[in-house]
Amino acid sequence: MNTFKISELAKEFGITTRSIRFYEDVGLLQPDREGAIRIYQRRDKTRLKLILRGKRLGFSLAEIRELFDLYDTNQSDGQLRQMITMIDEKQHKLQRQLDDIKVVMEELNAAKSRCKLALNGKAKEK
Repeated sequence: MNTFKISELAKEFGITTRSIRFYEDVGLLQPDREGAIRIYQRRDKTRLKLILRGKRLGFSLAEIRELFDLYDTNQSDGQLRQMITMIDEKQHKLQRQLDDIKVVMEELNAAKSRCKLALNGKAKEK
C-alpha cells in the first residue's frame, strides 16, 4: 500500500505543509500517525487533490466537507439528491461567472483594438 509523507504531498501539489496540516485540523484529512510523523494513505492524497480542485472551482471548505460527508456515509437517495443539488448550484454559479468572463474579455478586446487604432493613427500623423 502506498503511503506518503506530508513533505511529499506538499511538493507534489505545490502547497505548504502548513496548508496540509490546516486541512487536517479542520477534519478534511485524517492521516495515520507513527509518533509525531503523519502517514498519509492514497485516500488522503485523493482527498487533498479534491480539496484543491474544489477550492479552485470556488467551493468553500464547508461545502467540500459536506460533499465528503455525503460521499463517506451510506449513501441514501436523499443524500445523493442533496449532492446533486449542491453540484447543480455550483454549476449554475460557475456558468454565470463564465458568461461574465466572456463579456469582460470581449470588452477588453474591443478596448485594446481601439487603443491600437488610436496609436496607429498617431503614428501616421507624424
